[in-house]
Amino acid sequence: MAVEITAAESTKLATAEIFGRTIAELGEKDSRIVCLSPDLQSSTKMGDFFKKFPERFYNVGIAEQNMVGIAAGLARAGMVAFASCFSVFMSLRCLDQVHTDVCYQNVDVKLIATHGGTSYGPAGSTHHAIEDLGVIRTLVNMTLICPADGLETANAVKAAAATPGPFYIRINRGFDNTVYRNPDYGFQVGKAVTMAEGNDLTIIACGSCVYEAIQAASILKAEQGINARVLNMHTIKPIDTEAIHKAIDETHRIITVEDHTIIGGLGSAVAEVIADYGKAAAFLRLGIPDKWSPIGAPEDLRAYHKIDSAGIAASGSEILNKTVETGGGNGIDAGAITQSVLEVIKSALTVAKRTLKPGDKWDDEV
Repeated sequence: MAVEITAAESTKLATAEIFGRTIAELGEKDSRIVCLSPDLQSSTKMGDFFKKFPERFYNVGIAEQNMVGIAAGLARAGMVAFASCFSVFMSLRCLDQVHTDVCYQNVDVKLIATHGGTSYGPAGSTHHAIEDLGVIRTLVNMTLICPADGLETANAVKAAAATPGPFYIRINRGFDNTVYRNPDYGFQVGKAVTMAEGNDLTIIACGSCVYEAIQAASILKAEQGINARVLNMHTIKPIDTEAIHKAIDETHRIITVEDHTIIGGLGSAVAEVIADYGKAAAFLRLGIPDKWSPIGAPEDLRAYHKIDSAGIAASGSEILNKTVETGGGNGIDAGAITQSVLEVIKSALTVAKRTLKPGDKWDDEV
């Protein structure tokens, strides 16, 4: 199913428009593909598909939950169902249907969640999708992708169409900064893309923050000679544990950046990998703190929350001043604790030897 949008074209199209064109072209190749909308086909850019395949397009009206349930039913009937609405409604209002109708049944429903993060900034907190990654990544059978730009969105949609099971693809409102100049950069579900090499620290980002992370790495290099590795962690579930392990081993310092609350999303997913790995790393999560975001333009909100290039660069300088405790200093020395425990045991056995007489019985009353 070869569907290509050039880099030149991508700069003239909003990310949702790239999704709309991609799904329309995929629909020509695969008659199983159907699309559903809660009367948002203009906002979510499904108009091209509707014009080409009106008999495979379902406008359910302003009823997002019904849309997800119908999509699950169509998938059970053998269709590949793409349902799209605003991220905040898809992840919260429709959660029961996504959980039970889609994930529990493990059906071919692809949820295209638009207006992600604070990209619909002027609409206010009710339309800021700052919890969706944390909510959706907990669902069994769900694949969660947050593309960095339009070309990556096209790749993610193609991958979703070709892969059985539930997908949640979170895209932004409006135009994204161009990250990729060539669609053939090796997109793979579950595999991070290295955007910049470096061994001083690693910046792991997703969505609109990937572009900001790349710019921050350039600032750090030019102004301070700091070599920052940048990973585009487009797939948050399943997350690329191998890339994170490598970053821990080689850079020892990790910053995560996301247009999302710092609770539950990319930062939390990376923190879980670090904890499970059991090796020390200085770690910092950048995102929206545990409070409602102000109203404003997306670029202004990124600056406000310090997830723009300047904010990320400042955090890069900060984390380099953190000591990674691997034993000694004020940190916990696991080796010393082990040695202390062994000495206590040895001492106890020595006392017991002196106390017990030959032939005495040692009763364990614990």
